[in-house]
Amino acid sequence: MTKDNEAFAVSLRDLSKRFGDFRAVSHVSLDVKRGEIFGFLGPNGAGKSTTIRMLCGILTPSDGTGTVAGFDINRQAEEIKSNIGYMSQRFSLYEDLTVEENIDFYSGIYRIAPDRKRERKEWVVEMSGLAEHRHSRTATLSGGWKQRLALGCAILHEPPIIFLDEPTSGVDPISRRNFWDLIYRLAGDGVTVFVTTHYMDEAEYCDRLGLIYRGELIALGSPGELKTNQMGEEIVELSCDRPQDALEIIEALPGVRHVALFGRGVHAVVEQADRAIPLIADRLMQAGFPALRPERIVPSLEDVFVSLIEARDRAEAPQREFAR
Repeated sequence: MTKDNEAFAVSLRDLSKRFGDFRAVSHVSLDVKRGEIFGFLGPNGAGKSTTIRMLCGILTPSDGTGTVAGFDINRQAEEIKSNIGYMSQRFSLYEDLTVEENIDFYSGIYRIAPDRKRERKEWVVEMSGLAEHRHSRTATLSGGWKQRLALGCAILHEPPIIFLDEPTSGVDPISRRNFWDLIYRLAGDGVTVFVTTHYMDEAEYCDRLGLIYRGELIALGSPGELKTNQMGEEIVELSCDRPQDALEIIEALPGVRHVALFGRGVHAVVEQADRAIPLIADRLMQAGFPALRPERIVPSLEDVFVSLIEARDRAEAPQREFAR
């Protein structure tokens, strides 16, 4: 490992993965600092899981270079596997085993020294809040408990980096919040957390985010930076009693790029809010709506992500048409 990347838990340059003619990941470059919570955000099929599997030594990259925990992803896959934790969205638990038996099994997989096994087991039981369920079959646990146990098993060997691939998929909101409390505790102890998600609220919990779409990294920065710097358009918010009707009217106005339902109202992506606001208010009043007060707001991460995806699609559309 060179001095240039000693500060980074993950460092990638032009990482790509092809499956035949299909390019699942295309020229991804990024650095993740040690102790950082880094979120990989994107829709299903965007390339998140494929990237994670390359970083974990499960898949070999087609092109590009990188290091994970200081080890080369092209030449040192086995060393990487020994120095990371990995938790998939399916939890990777054995449901016929008890809580303790699952922990014992993973202690063996990670070759934890005999004098450390009991201490690490008790740590996992305490961390996951499963002291009263240690002899219960894993199949009887709720999704939230399974989630905590899977996290504990993934970090039994105290790895410096943990990869979480959509770990809260299918889990209730309270369990998701509790799970993120555990992630914060790990990061506070210096563990680097690399997490994939398609939940916008979870993305807000990360120190930095990478937005991936069609295998390409289309934006990189903190949640605040993305919301402030990544949109050329502006967002106008409007609350009203007939949001679907309002959406159809606003969509037809000049200077409006995109309109989406948002709670009891709509978010409109516009070229210039100062021009769009009086036009929207006037047109809705003509359509029989009461006097309304549209206002410009700071975009949400969802607004940013949708805007970036649509901008990418618009840029690629002429290329696809030319290629026909």
